[in-house]
Amino acid sequence: MTSILFVCLGNICRSPSAEGVVRAMAGDLDLSLDSAGTGPWHVGEAPYGPMQTAATARGYDLSDLRARQITKGDFGRFDLIITMDKGNQRDVLALRPKGNQTPVRMLSDYSKKPGTDVPDPYYSRDFDGTLDMIEDCARGLIAALRDHEQ
Repeated sequence: MTSILFVCLGNICRSPSAEGVVRAMAGDLDLSLDSAGTGPWHVGEAPYGPMQTAATARGYDLSDLRARQITKGDFGRFDLIITMDKGNQRDVLALRPKGNQTPVRMLSDYSKKPGTDVPDPYYSRDFDGTLDMIEDCARGLIAALRDHEQ
């Protein structure tokens, strides 16, 4: 089983969406998925209403997810940590315990535009555009995981 943690700023839009999209697309892959935020503002809250509405319209159910904040312990619990933007990546890497080698990648590393930030729809209001990018990246991530399995 491969365990993956998706990380954004508040864990109410991008990272729970990535978790939900990958969960729906993974098929028979043996994955353990979770999401977290770098900040504490929304701990315990469900994903943001407009994000859930956009995701539900595409067949992704995020209703069971609740926001939490990433911890240093997550580096020992996950095989891969995936961030949504460069700022999240910087904050996650600053938490990395000394000597830990858990890979930290950006979600867009699995797309045709590596290194591109997944825009935060909480501010941009472009929930569908963000989901388009997450779906593209999720397909690339799943392909990479399948290649790694073989």
